[in-house]
Amino acid sequence: MANPQRVLLTGASGFLGGHVLPELLRTGQAREQIQTPSSRQLDLTDRVATRAFFERTQPELVIHLAARVGGIGANQQHPGTFFRDNMLMGVHVLDEAMRAKVAKVVLVGTVCGYPKFAKVPFRESELFDGYPEETNAPYGIAKRSLFVMAEAYRKEFGLNAICLLPTNLYGPGDNFELGSSHVIPAMIRKMVDAQRQGNAPVELWGDGSPTRDFLYVQDAARAIVSAAASYDRAEPINLGSGREVLMSHLAEQIQAVVGHQGRLRWDSNRPNGQPRRVLDASSARAAIGFEPQVELTEGLRRTHQWYLENELQILDKERGRSS
Repeated sequence: MANPQRVLLTGASGFLGGHVLPELLRTGQAREQIQTPSSRQLDLTDRVATRAFFERTQPELVIHLAARVGGIGANQQHPGTFFRDNMLMGVHVLDEAMRAKVAKVVLVGTVCGYPKFAKVPFRESELFDGYPEETNAPYGIAKRSLFVMAEAYRKEFGLNAICLLPTNLYGPGDNFELGSSHVIPAMIRKMVDAQRQGNAPVELWGDGSPTRDFLYVQDAARAIVSAAASYDRAEPINLGSGREVLMSHLAEQIQAVVGHQGRLRWDSNRPNGQPRRVLDASSARAAIGFEPQVELTEGLRRTHQWYLENELQILDKERGRSS
């Protein structure tokens, strides 16, 4: 990736985008050459608006992070919205990048696109070997379909679009709103609240038996910027830690970090999600030299500390949305 160049970073105000932007700057990219429109400034589900933006800014590199995302509950409540919006945003970005002859597009997908019962560890060659876990299938299939579109546009139009598959991300800046958050911020918030209530019991979804692969968000940002600079092949590559973590053990680790000493109650009437999930990250190691740097316990400690430092602002925003 030559620096500086004109860059469009979609989703820059989101969780992952908030870490990719400083990583781009760290590598020497000029800030004034990076377009970071918010969803209010650019509605990527609107083809006309997206085309006008590409024509006006003429990006040379597009890193597409904008997405409609959430935890299991949010996916269950809004499957149609998640499918529609993620498809529309991705289709418009790829199509306008092709029309504008953008030099490179980085598509960031999701581990949710893998089959529900994929062989562990998940390998990129098996991405299409079955249907995703039902609670997040619309979101996962939308993202998976965009990989097909990227490959098709590469073959027909010569678009250099690369595809990355990050695992479950966590870290500072994550979404801690319980109605839409993923598992780590949800557990941290629940345990912080319970600790303040005299170490009250904490109710957690599922039975604690699923496994997950967690990647610290700054590690993911490094990998994305590295791939933007040096990876040009059609085959998607996984971004993960390669470490399989049992949910019950994760809860105990977070409990230790927070200092909560009450009971953990697993509600088996709530969905578990995918039974097992861990990525084979050897392709990223070979292709871009990627190695995660932040171990889970340290990442949980940093994430907990960030939540405590920003809790009042988070609560104020939630009250503002509900009023």
